Amino acid sequence: MEQAAPERFTGVSLTGSKCALQCDHCKSSVLEGMRAIPPGRSLFELARALAARGTRGLLVSGGMSVDGRVPHLEHLESIVRVKRELGQKVIVHTGLVDRDAARAMKEAGIDGAFIDVIGADRTIHEVYHLKKKSVADFESSLAALCEAGLTAVPHIVLGLHYGKMLGEENALEIVARYPVSALILVVLMPILSTPMRGALPPPAEEVGEFFARARLRLPSTPVYLGCARPGGAHKQKTDRFAVDMGLNGIAYPAEGVVAYARDRGLEPAFHEACCSIHDV
Repeated sequence: MEQAAPERFTGVSLTGSKCALQCDHCKSSVLEGMRAIPPGRSLFELARALAARGTRGLLVSGGMSVDGRVPHLEHLESIVRVKRELGQKVIVHTGLVDRDAARAMKEAGIDGAFIDVIGADRTIHEVYHLKKKSVADFESSLAALCEAGLTAVPHIVLGLHYGKMLGEENALEIVARYPVSALILVVLMPILSTPMRGALPPPAEEVGEFFARARLRLPSTPVYLGCARPGGAHKQKTDRFAVDMGLNGIAYPAEGVVAYARDRGLEPAFHEACCSIHDV
């Protein structure tokens, strides 16, 4: 069971709120909730200031370019300094990468590589607006991360196609082909400022069924329920399904879910970290 303290693990956007893709489920809203690097400053300087306030790890993300890439390479020197001088954990949300980029991240010493795996070309084209990319590009990126020896942690967004389950099963099959360190499952959260504001997330029962299939397909791989998911009654049901289907952890469990797990003979452990990295 995972219960992170946000101030201990901080999200940083390398591009501020800028993103060329303007995906239909986000429209930069997620980036707006992250720390931006102040003008004229480096990622290292921001990390040093955050460390002085108690942050012990960074999730380094950012908006994507028109070809689906996040500008990590120009910040690798800062990442090396964050690791060596501050002793912090650094997780990178990679976007699409090639082998050279993956090797450069490995040499920089990042602790984890997060990548969204999308299993339907329609979703890539219609939601992400990556008209010239396909499922194969996302799989090749995951392959590059694994081949480089990185701690690869793919994410699957359930209901990403306007609330419908479209490519999730294929995404799960892709993940199962590689030696990933963990799989993170999250659920679409319709955001008011996006074209998906009127979409409904997949029913909690459908989400629970996918949890069961993921658990069976990846019997020896940790599978976590990540922090992004609808609240309210949906979250209550979803989190209980995560317990019932044998997922390894839950980020920010709903009220009563810890007791629910204990009632089923489990002993929850709590970590102040991003849900797939325990020792920050």
